[in-house]
Parts: sequence; C-alpha cells; structure tokens
Amino acid sequence: MDIAVWQIVLLVLLSACTILDSLTFVIGLNFPVITGTITGLIMGDVTLGLAIGATLQLMVLGVGTYGGASIPDFTTGAIVGTVFAVISGQDAEFAIGLAVPVGLLMVQLDILARFTNTFFLHRIDRNIETGNVRAVKRNVIYGALPWALSRAVPVFIMITFGQDVVNFILDEMPDWLMGGLQVAGGILPVVGIAILLRYLPTKQYVAYLIVGFIAAAYLKVPMLGVALLGFALAIIYFKQNYREAEPALAGGAVRGEENEDGEYED
Repeated sequence: MDIAVWQIVLLVLLSACTILDSLTFVIGLNFPVITGTITGLIMGDVTLGLAIGATLQLMVLGVGTYGGASIPDFTTGAIVGTVFAVISGQDAEFAIGLAVPVGLLMVQLDILARFTNTFFLHRIDRNIETGNVRAVKRNVIYGALPWALSRAVPVFIMITFGQDVVNFILDEMPDWLMGGLQVAGGILPVVGIAILLRYLPTKQYVAYLIVGFIAAAYLKVPMLGVALLGFALAIIYFKQNYREAEPALAGGAVRGEENEDGEYED
C-alpha cells in the first residue's frame, strides 16, 4: 500500500497539533490512544490504530514532563508505527517495535525545541519591559513554531523516506550532539524543580521535603513509594491540624446572644 499526499499532509498536521495540545491540554490529542486511532482513521485501519495507540498508552501511564523533564514521545511513535504497520500489512507488534526508537529519538528533539524556544522567550521579556503588548502576543505565537516543527519535520521525513531513516538517524547522530542533548536533558528537570520549589511553601514544609529526598536519593525508594509516603504524611498533617481546629470552632459556637451594642453576652 502506498501513502497518498493528502494522508502525509494530515499526518504531519496531526503530529504538530499533538505536541501543541500537550502544552495546553485543550483537546487531548497528546494521548497515544487518541492519536493512534486518528492515524488509523486516516490510513484506513481504525482497529489497528486503536490497538497500537492503546498499547503505547500503557507505556506512558503515570509519566509526565513535570519540572521540564523530557520523556519518550510515544504519541509521535503511535503515528509513525501505525503508518508503517498499515503500509506493510504488519500487526501491532511490528508497530510497537518501531514506535519505541521513534519515541526515544523525540526525546532529543524535544530538548532541542525547548532550547530553541528560549529565543522567543527573551524577546518577550524585552517587549514586556517596553510595554509592547502586541509584540508579546506575536512572540508567544512564534514560540509555538519550534514545538510544532520538532514533531512535524521528523514525521514528514520518516513517513516519506521510510523506516530505515529512523535507525540511520539514531546510529549516525554524532556523539557530541547526543551527549550535549543528554546533559541538557539532565539540567532541565533540576531547573524546573528549583522554579517550582521557589513558589511553594518550602520553608514551612522543609521537613517533609527532606524526608522525601532521603527516601529517593539514599534509600532508593521507587517513585510510587515516595508518592505513597508523601500521601501518608499529608494525611497525618491533615488529621493533626483538623483536630486542633475543632476546639476553636466549638468554642465559637457556644457564645452567648448579641446585645444592643453588638457585644456577646455569656
């Protein structure tokens, strides 16, 4: 089966919309199960697209880009995997095997898009200082271009030139470029977490922060275990403060009647 020009255009637009939607959470295109189904509809095999997307969805449950971290983009992988599975007449297992390296490649391009986007961010800062509101709005829109191109261009190349281009890019990409992107990918989450802690009441709950850090860094507790530990501490904190608030509320409820001067009498 050959892929038509209109299908390529729709798939490229879909890949651009998925990453933009993941930043705004408006439609929900950033889920592999949705993207795989839409890709299957475009390619003429909705059942296969749904099966591929649902399988990849299981691989990203509970995973998010919090703190600026870049994760494998299996949403784009669902697009590419579904396309080649339909074209070659293969099953979902073939598509999953192709979607994994595509998702890993998108990690590097995601980091590159983040750094490219800082160019527009600096322009926004300068326009804010000068009070140029129109320029701020314009550069916010321009900032979406690196994100959209980081998915649209690779998808276009992959579905146009075939599966071998994915393996070629992964194998032939220079070590200095891969190393630089990996270093950048390690820095971004740290910066994101630092920004997050700045706006949270960290000083008030620093003891809980230390407990979580010890559990993760020294005791090597998995992320789910750290989350459950934090949930347990939150329950303890809530119960302690709720019990302390009850006597104060009860004391205010038994006050006497209000006299003519607006004062309460026992």
